[in-house]
Amino acid sequence: MAFVTRFAPSPTGPLHLGHAYSALLAYDMAQTAGGTFLLRIEDIDQSRCRPAWEAQVYDDLQWLGLHWPTPVMRQSDRLPSYSAALDRLWSQGLLYPCICTRRDIEAAMSAPQEGSAPVLGPDGMIYPGTCRHIPQTMRQDGVLRLNMAAALDRVSNLNFLETGLRHAGQIEVSKAEVLASIGDFVIARRDMGTSYHLSVVLDDAAQGVSHVVRGEDLFDATVIHVLLQQILGLPTPVYHHHALIRDDQGKRLAKRDDARALAKYRAEGASPVNIRAMVGL
Repeated sequence: MAFVTRFAPSPTGPLHLGHAYSALLAYDMAQTAGGTFLLRIEDIDQSRCRPAWEAQVYDDLQWLGLHWPTPVMRQSDRLPSYSAALDRLWSQGLLYPCICTRRDIEAAMSAPQEGSAPVLGPDGMIYPGTCRHIPQTMRQDGVLRLNMAAALDRVSNLNFLETGLRHAGQIEVSKAEVLASIGDFVIARRDMGTSYHLSVVLDDAAQGVSHVVRGEDLFDATVIHVLLQQILGLPTPVYHHHALIRDDQGKRLAKRDDARALAKYRAEGASPVNIRAMVGL
């Protein structure tokens, strides 16, 4: 099997040192294995994505010395593929529309019979299932959620191979743990027609990604992706979750941290070698 990695940023702000680390690590792994490094633009959130930030992504990565095959996959071009997958899951009775707001979920989860506070999972608050049992014949309104219990009945296990330093080995997650810690997550938002979870799974499969390299903040979401891969009949890649680059206070970097933006370091005279040293590569 070909060794294929990818870097998949969202063009919603400047790339920072954390992005540089992830991209360089994925690139280096592919180079070492004689494989291929891909760039993908995750621009499903059209309300926040900007052409100028996308152009900056290309510029920054090329400055770092990275190269990739073209044309680059852009999620905004793949909406028909996401819609087809949703149609398939809907026809199997695995999806249902939900009109609950965040406030509705908080109120339901803080009710005396439910517990004292909302429980958080990798996809946010664990949904209490308010809309799950409402008879559904159409799916136009609200978001679409995956009926987790029904989906889990379709899979045998949720195992995946992890090669990151902190979690290396064969990861085994029980169905009961998934049901309790994730619940019925949002698989498509009305304004996007998809979600990060659905898109990333379909895109990785479409591009033949064999090794997913990404930050450890996404480790807990991996079981969602493995589940979707299994119910959609897609291959499960090897996962490599790396440590996050943090600021002096130990907080992980975000796109609002302009002080750590690659463009700023470049303007101040830093070289790609300097950037590699800063992130420990």
